[in-house]
Amino acid sequence: MCFLMSFMPATFWAVVGYFILFSSTKAEGAVKTLGQVLGIWAIVISGFILLGGAYVSVTGLCSMETLSPCWNS
Repeated sequence: MCFLMSFMPATFWAVVGYFILFSSTKAEGAVKTLGQVLGIWAIVISGFILLGGAYVSVTGLCSMETLSPCWNS
């Protein structure tokens, strides 16, 4: 469940990274370089979020599964 919930923030960071990269193509000089670095970093963050959600789900550390409603008891 945690892996599925990690898609929302990962998608957000991927979209932010895309728009930063897209807007940096219009800039020049140091601003263009900074925009490219920030855009790539935002996309890397989205990958880390997905990897973290997968790790938590595989290892059983997901707190959403321990706080499940009454139908699992």
